[in-house]
Amino acid sequence: MRLKTSLLKEPKHKELVSCVGWTTADELYSCSEDHQILKWNLLTNETGLVVRLPDDIYPVDLHWFPKTVGAKKQTQAEISALTSTDGKFHLVSKMGRIEKSVEAHKGAVLAGRWNYDGTALLTGCPVYSVAWGPDSDRILYTSRRQLIIKPLQPSTKVIQWKAHDGLVLKVDWNSVNDLILSGGEDCKYKVWDSFGRLLHSSTSQDYPITSLSWAPDGEMFAVGSFNTLRLCDKTGWSYALEKPNTGSVFNLAWSADGTQLAGACGNGHVIFAHVVEQHWEWKNFSITLTKRRTMQVRNVQNDAVDVLEFRDRIIKASLAFDHLVVATSLQCYVYNSRNWNTPLIFDLKEGTVSLILQAEKHFLLVDGSGLYTFSYEGRLTSSPKFLGMRADVLSAQAVSLSNDTIAIRDKSDEKVILFFDAMTGKPLSDGKPLTHKLEVLEVALDQCGPSSERKISLIDKNHDLYLTSVHHLGKEPKICKIGSMVHSMAWNDTANILCGIQDIQFTVWYYPSVVFADKELLPRTIYTKDGSEFSHAPHILSYVGTKVTLRQGDGSLVYSNVPLYSTLLHEYSASARWEDALRLCRFAKDQSLWACLAGMAMASRDLNTAEMAYAAIGELPRVQYINFIKEQPSKESSLAHMLMFSGHVQEAETTLLQAGLIYQAIQMNIDLFNWNRALELAVKHKTHVDTVLAFRGKFLQTFGRKETNKRFLQYSEGVEVDWERIQAKIEMELFKEREKAAHTSVRGSVASRHL
Repeated sequence: MRLKTSLLKEPKHKELVSCVGWTTADELYSCSEDHQILKWNLLTNETGLVVRLPDDIYPVDLHWFPKTVGAKKQTQAEISALTSTDGKFHLVSKMGRIEKSVEAHKGAVLAGRWNYDGTALLTGCPVYSVAWGPDSDRILYTSRRQLIIKPLQPSTKVIQWKAHDGLVLKVDWNSVNDLILSGGEDCKYKVWDSFGRLLHSSTSQDYPITSLSWAPDGEMFAVGSFNTLRLCDKTGWSYALEKPNTGSVFNLAWSADGTQLAGACGNGHVIFAHVVEQHWEWKNFSITLTKRRTMQVRNVQNDAVDVLEFRDRIIKASLAFDHLVVATSLQCYVYNSRNWNTPLIFDLKEGTVSLILQAEKHFLLVDGSGLYTFSYEGRLTSSPKFLGMRADVLSAQAVSLSNDTIAIRDKSDEKVILFFDAMTGKPLSDGKPLTHKLEVLEVALDQCGPSSERKISLIDKNHDLYLTSVHHLGKEPKICKIGSMVHSMAWNDTANILCGIQDIQFTVWYYPSVVFADKELLPRTIYTKDGSEFSHAPHILSYVGTKVTLRQGDGSLVYSNVPLYSTLLHEYSASARWEDALRLCRFAKDQSLWACLAGMAMASRDLNTAEMAYAAIGELPRVQYINFIKEQPSKESSLAHMLMFSGHVQEAETTLLQAGLIYQAIQMNIDLFNWNRALELAVKHKTHVDTVLAFRGKFLQTFGRKETNKRFLQYSEGVEVDWERIQAKIEMELFKEREKAAHTSVRGSVASRHL
């Protein structure tokens, strides 16, 4: 990826250009110390004088009133705030008329910025640069070598830290990734999080950093210096370096669609640049953006090359699941990898697509006004909406898409995850969102299996990795922790296998859902690889087939392979081919595969396969318990004990009580030493009170202790414990259960014969 720059032969301004600002994706205004405001039209390549300012107004900074806030259109998009050296800021119309001048400071107003909803204007003197926080509730400003974050709420703690060894000249704060940029006279640019923690510091450049700006989607930023323009990734490493003849670049501004960059230059020029040579990869296809309206597709298997031409400028693209989705400023193109000649084309409402996500059956577009799900045939299937939605700040970490579900982290409360049906756009789970105990950094839905078994993984503020079900049928969702110190994650595209960067190693969870079947198996189903082959802070880009693509901290791409056997095992399990699964495990001789098979078989309630798998990993107590489950006199008892096996005690008890198996429910609580619950059930149903008291007495006798529980003391006074009678009652209960089960099966077989 690099910037393709363009400069006119002769500068249009006679003096230093102090600031630039975009009104649309193809129209720019520039202000200079020659008192002129010029309008640049990039479609017609025309430049015209808008107004000549009074001789006492020397413009310093320019910021246009925000056009859109979430889904709301603003009416005052024609007004800009222009700060000047006379201590005033001026509200200037698009036609160049000064609507209002306000005495703001006693010195030069060096910076001015509207907040995101246009309800407030922030100016700075003698502050070199200012920025608003993502929710417009905090401000960031420079003070000599320091950066200061000041919340607008009274009596809230101010965050202040030394950022540079020289004067801090420029700052910017991105609303999507919540990261801060700073540049100073120490010739360095730095990336910080919103708590003031340093994430990246550049090497010392040749000249002081005079300008910098985040791209709207927060994926990259530009840095300007003397005769220097640099394009960087959000993590800090540099994509490309340009050396145009511009003098110092005093101001940088991205167009709303994030494809074009303009710079205010010290020699009177306005420099324009657009991003080219972006790359996308999927299996055997490699796609490159060669020009702003042209893509090149290369099939690396046969070296075939196709060139894709577009009518308008390309804004966003995504390649996955055998489809290429390209959003231009006016249209969306959908290509199938089997045919690059005839794309499906449909018009877009807005030309500011900020995010494209793909699943196997459809894709999601995010623009300034909302979210839209389209099928690969171009049909709009849904458009989810919720209270307080701000589509302009959604990122790939905050939104996830599967074949049937859309998951969105709520920006207003980052502990909350909202679920929507991908086909209708309606909220799932009766509209009740998932609420985590900490702020969530990243969410990801698994891509395979039926919608009723859809799982979501999430990384929280402590970098702990959790897994839970999307559908929890009115019950409190069970959120299971499956990893800690996880910085990045991705689901496989063909099987529900999860990979992640965990501390200093690369980790693959072959079967993360095992936590719901037998959580003690989880450590045995994990594949780890030493992270020493990756440099500092690697990030997972994709996990396709057996290949994981990672971006290292220095920007280089690294590929890592995951053994194929786990994917095959998922395939066999999904189609209930247990014999093939057993043969695969015997062939591979891998303990982690046997552990995966044990968990899969228990989840599918195939006890024979589970027994063999547990035996292969030496889990003899579990093998014994599986045999005990097999010997149960009825299906209900077997099901209840399988639920017990997976740790679902409440569900197991409910199953037994609904089937009228009171004794089994009481005995289950006795086996778990839930004495109070066992007695409660016995008293409530007026049966087996003596059984509970007998087992309780035996338990206390074994440990040489006396009864202290008041309820047990109360009932032991009036109930006689006779072991022979109790054994007879238990035998009778089991006999009745067998009889009932046999009668049910006979009745079912007779009914099937009649049918």
